[in-house]
Amino acid sequence: MRHLQARPTKADIALATAISRHATPLLEQSAGTLTLLADEKLLFAVSCALWLVSKRGTRQQRERADHLVLCVLASSALAHGLKHIIDQERPDRRVRPPRHGIPKSGNRLDAFPSGHAMQIGAVASAAAWIEPRVTPWIWLGGTALAFTRVVLLAHWVSDVVIGLCAGVILERLLRPVSRRLIGKCNSRVSRR
Repeated sequence: MRHLQARPTKADIALATAISRHATPLLEQSAGTLTLLADEKLLFAVSCALWLVSKRGTRQQRERADHLVLCVLASSALAHGLKHIIDQERPDRRVRPPRHGIPKSGNRLDAFPSGHAMQIGAVASAAAWIEPRVTPWIWLGGTALAFTRVVLLAHWVSDVVIGLCAGVILERLLRPVSRRLIGKCNSRVSRR
């Protein structure tokens, strides 16, 4: 299978160069710790725990938990699928020693899209739909978390922006699917 090639923009390269010049081990370690909060395995575990807890809750809580799990699974699958089709070198591979704490991340050609950002976009969009009163805080935290990937030079800024947007779009597309699936499941349960 032939892969598509993605290239960073001039702005991507300029920002990555500035980050590599000003990186410190403390900054990189802090960003590395924060970025773990958006790891797909952790997001899946947390969404499954919420799903289990929701089974004792109201119908609305169960439906929202079902939707959240669907968003986490779908965004993870989409990000992995796109990485198999699109090759783009990670910015951390361009940094020459001394690295000032910048770690090497993931596979060399898996920069596009940021899977962390895509999952954050999907989860934040779902969470904002579920709890609209805290939407600004959800997006502030989610965006800051997604941009730890840029600070670590794991992704170009365009990878993160596109990942966030793709996650939001995916979540919005899944809302009617969730309603339809949940409606079918609820009608089967009520017939028993």
